[in-house]
Amino acid sequence: MSAIEQVVREIAEEMRERPDRGDVASYIPELARVDAGQFGLVVIDADDNVAVGGDADVPFSIQSISKVFTLTLALGRVGDRLWERVGREPSGSPFNSVVQLEYERGRPRNPFINAGAIAVTDLILSGHQPREALGDILRFMQFLAEDSSIAIDEAVAASEQRTGFRNAALANYMKSFGVLDNPVDYTLGVYFHHCAIAMSCRQLAMAGRFLAYNGRNPSTGLSVVQAERARRINAIMLTCGHYDGSGEFAYRVGLPGKSGVGGGILAIAPGKASIAVWSPGLDANGNSHLGRVALEALTKRLGWSIFGA
Repeated sequence: MSAIEQVVREIAEEMRERPDRGDVASYIPELARVDAGQFGLVVIDADDNVAVGGDADVPFSIQSISKVFTLTLALGRVGDRLWERVGREPSGSPFNSVVQLEYERGRPRNPFINAGAIAVTDLILSGHQPREALGDILRFMQFLAEDSSIAIDEAVAASEQRTGFRNAALANYMKSFGVLDNPVDYTLGVYFHHCAIAMSCRQLAMAGRFLAYNGRNPSTGLSVVQAERARRINAIMLTCGHYDGSGEFAYRVGLPGKSGVGGGILAIAPGKASIAVWSPGLDANGNSHLGRVALEALTKRLGWSIFGA
């Protein structure tokens, strides 16, 4: 057993025994039903060695982690013109803040808060029907993970559509400032569905590999994005990937990462590994509580923080 495998198994066992698990995202009815006792952790290195711990093959709703991949896809289509509509600064506000969007006249602070991800989704949708745009996003995820079985959890998507009043407010506000080009219902439909993509930790870690290796898929050597773009996506993940808990995550974990209210976190150790962790219970900022604790332990034991061992 390798050192990484040993550490991953140890952490999974430690997390399974902890009583402090956070609270599931009860405001999305389907997510409120998820068992908070589950925990999974996967680390995939440059040689595609896979270290697995806990519930690593249980699919979960990736929610806002999908925003990493929609950002990548949108940058591939429109390049740096994307930044005319969306900023790159940390928000310092809740991920669904209407106040901040009003103050900044409809331009979202970054692509990982809800308003920013809706604006990115609108760019992907332009020139396509909603079903085509959503199919492009899903196929991109399947391609990156090398797994055609990845699918959308339609029950979660429907649950979000029924209760997504705040997101509808954000989208309509941006529409009033000309930030969105497409009908609000179309853009929101695609947004809710890509957030409802279900993946396991193993699939998610596979999908994130290109960000760990200068934009390349390490198993094929093929480029997904240019190295510079991969570095910049990682930079935004580090500064904005955990909403108004991004500074705390950088302080404790020291890796680029993106969380989702389904309890997942994708983390990138540049040049070393792609990491996915899942624990459904969330902290006050909407980030996986035990996921962050586990990643902090992982980076300490392996010396993987980008700021030094």
